[in-house]
Amino acid sequence: MNAVLKPSAAPADMLTIDHIDTFYGETQVLFDVSLRVGAGEVVALLGPNGAGKTTTLRSILGLTSPRKGSISFDGRDITGMPTHEIAKAGLGWVPDDRRIFPTLTVARNLAIARKATRFRKWSEKECFEIFSAMEYLMERECENLSGGEMQMVAISRALLGSPGLVLFDEPSQGLAPKVVQDVMKTITRLKSEGIAVLVVEQNVQSALAVANRTYVMSMGKIVHEGPAAELRNNAALRRQLLGV
Repeated sequence: MNAVLKPSAAPADMLTIDHIDTFYGETQVLFDVSLRVGAGEVVALLGPNGAGKTTTLRSILGLTSPRKGSISFDGRDITGMPTHEIAKAGLGWVPDDRRIFPTLTVARNLAIARKATRFRKWSEKECFEIFSAMEYLMERECENLSGGEMQMVAISRALLGSPGLVLFDEPSQGLAPKVVQDVMKTITRLKSEGIAVLVVEQNVQSALAVANRTYVMSMGKIVHEGPAAELRNNAALRRQLLGV
């Protein structure tokens, strides 16, 4: 008798946000936000400025803990955990302002980022394969780098932390088109390596080109969820939700 083929299982969730409310002081910014990112999946979080996208990332990282709901990473409840403990668990972050140490060299910035987690270890050599210019910048102080070079350092620093999930906050902001292409190629490589990615991005076309799924936010709420192809291929829906 022929065996019955079962459908492939969906990737296990690397990140689960379950009905969170987040406040700044007494002002509520996120309202009942839920989303998930599967292992090895790229999810784009889109929406206008002020929609709550960065606050969602801050909630994940423990920088602005939600007052209601829960957040799980790699099957572990991280709601309210200190940020450094969340990072040690294997959650990487590439912030919109890079946050590298300006008076330290590139080499020193990378050295202090190294962490051992249960996830795959990355080497400096692999970072050089992605960003070839990095190898020649190692002894330069970061305050003397261009914006694109700083972004290379910020992404490499996240990878050297051995992440299972990387959060990107506006990774193409202020970068030349060639550097934007390199950043998006890096996100695609992470996906191929089984690393999950949640990317907040104003460059809608770039985000949709690399994402598996999308969430759209407006006024602190999730107003749309679906495959990235749905927004890529439906210009009317894209204009309705994102104005582009």
